[in-house]
Amino acid sequence: MSGPTARPGDRVLLRYALRFENGMVIVSNLEDAEPETIRLGDGTLAAGLEEVVIGLAEGQRRRALLAPEAGFGQTDPALVHNLALSKLPVEPALCAGTLMEFSLPDGRTLAGHVLEVDPQYARVDFNHPLAGHTVEFDVELVRVLPSA
Repeated sequence: MSGPTARPGDRVLLRYALRFENGMVIVSNLEDAEPETIRLGDGTLAAGLEEVVIGLAEGQRRRALLAPEAGFGQTDPALVHNLALSKLPVEPALCAGTLMEFSLPDGRTLAGHVLEVDPQYARVDFNHPLAGHTVEFDVELVRVLPSA
């Protein structure tokens, strides 16, 4: 008889690897001494990744290939903006290729990938870095933790 299965809201111990479709590893804890503790539904995992975990029984492993729509979404051109350098902090200096956090007027922060910088503007992409990519999610549910 198998153990409990993962449900939305559960705290679970997971071992996983997230890879690009070509097999290049994005992130993995498969070799770590301890699995990672995650609460399903708190936003730690993208919704499409959580769907792979939901319904797994303790000790069960699943591998899923997720198209952009099921993983991190398609790239949205509306999330690429030209920001006036005069309104951005002087430090750290902006350069193409940099991933950095930008402060929003309400105090929250948003990660953006700097695409290019000219004397007046920085072109910044606020899409998730994995948007537009098909990814493979390989996950093992080690344990469903008791409710706190």
